[in-house]
Amino acid sequence: MVKRALISVSDKTGVTDVAKGLVDLGYEVLSTGGTLRAIAEANIPVTAVDEITGFPEILDGRVKTLHPNIHGGLLAKRDQKEHMEALKENHIEPIDVVIVNLYPFKETLQKPGVSEDEIIENIDIGGPSMLRAAAKNFKDVLVIVDPSDYQDVLAEIKTGTIDEAKRKTLAAKVFRHTAHYDAMISQYFTKVTDEAFPENYTVTYEKVQDLRYGENPHQSAAFYQTPEDTALSLATANQLHGKALSYNNIQDANAAIEIVSEYKEPAAIAVKHMNPCGIGIGEDIEQAFTRCYEADSMSIFGGIVALNREVDAETAKILSGIFLEIIIAPKFSEEAFALLTEKKNIRLLELDLTEEEAPSHKLVTVKGGVLIQDVDKAEDVRASLKVVTKRQPTEDELEDLLFAWKAVKHVKSNAIVLAKNCQTIGIGAGQMNRVGAAKIATEQAGEKAKGASLASDAFFPMKDTVEAAAAAGITAIIQPGGSKRDQESIDACDEAGITMIFTGKRHFKH
Repeated sequence: MVKRALISVSDKTGVTDVAKGLVDLGYEVLSTGGTLRAIAEANIPVTAVDEITGFPEILDGRVKTLHPNIHGGLLAKRDQKEHMEALKENHIEPIDVVIVNLYPFKETLQKPGVSEDEIIENIDIGGPSMLRAAAKNFKDVLVIVDPSDYQDVLAEIKTGTIDEAKRKTLAAKVFRHTAHYDAMISQYFTKVTDEAFPENYTVTYEKVQDLRYGENPHQSAAFYQTPEDTALSLATANQLHGKALSYNNIQDANAAIEIVSEYKEPAAIAVKHMNPCGIGIGEDIEQAFTRCYEADSMSIFGGIVALNREVDAETAKILSGIFLEIIIAPKFSEEAFALLTEKKNIRLLELDLTEEEAPSHKLVTVKGGVLIQDVDKAEDVRASLKVVTKRQPTEDELEDLLFAWKAVKHVKSNAIVLAKNCQTIGIGAGQMNRVGAAKIATEQAGEKAKGASLASDAFFPMKDTVEAAAAAGITAIIQPGGSKRDQESIDACDEAGITMIFTGKRHFKH
């Protein structure tokens, strides 16, 4: 009995080579549409599927392979007598190899100005059906979805070495592929119907690279990205120089990107262990980075820096004098690039930091499940501010308060940020009590704390944080408010001559 292979692909990469290879090995090749034309034009013998089904392609190609003569040939168990007799009775021939890849749904979705009709027409129906049927019957049908597998599989067919384990591996790849494809379609419909948290939440990712290890050398790790184009994503950054990013690098770099994207004015962020250790804004990027560096010149050592303007030669001179793991910026001038690349291992990443970030969800895995929430997006809180003390803030204090409030959102709770003159001067992160975070921040600031502004990511449960701030010389505080004991903190501020603003919104970050 002549063996048969069905080939129907959207991605034509290598299709004529694999078709010829199968014909040379004695297979009859069946095909449809554009794939049929490509194989025929290469002078390779090929049979149209409608000759097998006895039924033409209809509905603009929506129905081509959805036919018992195809699916019977795919699903029949070769070692089951009843199945083979059913094929014979119905004049159906087995299909032994299936090579299919699917309509370009993702690529269609990403096309500028694409219509809903075009998106819908690029939802493949027959392709997934054939793939799933062949993969289900993997013991008898060899199924290939990835063009990179063509030549290896041809070589193994030629030598007769394709065992059940290999067939099962190819089948697993198929089911991952169709699940990925269906997840993208599911995400599209969920988005257009405005369902924030549907009954089933299906997400899918594409592998970017294997990593040397995870947080620690004994942990394996890999980096995956979402299929759609995502603004402000590290996966879309262009690495210009340096060794590959590690798991911890990616975590910290992502934190730096999230923070720097908050700022429209020239801004520089330094990150260590996913917390900012320095934030500075200025009239230009050199001034912004100088303020960022001077905010905590010790902790920045071995850190990651993100800047939202092109790195010029003067800024690069300062950067080159510090040991840094990564520098992220929209662009590096020729002089800056030449200077910074004198360091062999420093990673230089170009990323457009001016793009607007699309609203999205944040996922955190927990044992046996996942937590999903909206991203804590940037917003202007000026309209909702409420001064609750006798003293109003000065203009300079108000600017520092708003600067600190923008920064504290990105610090692990309990979080306290001190700011003065467009830079952070003290950061207390991830403490078990709020006054502890305040003491860390004020100790770091030292004498700079006098006349500085303080931001807290959540309300003060008691007045001790205000007392610690007053002792350090803080003159202005911004916090959400909402504690049953707010009045105690307000009274303590009034007694110390501190102005305090409530925002009405907290920014926990766990």
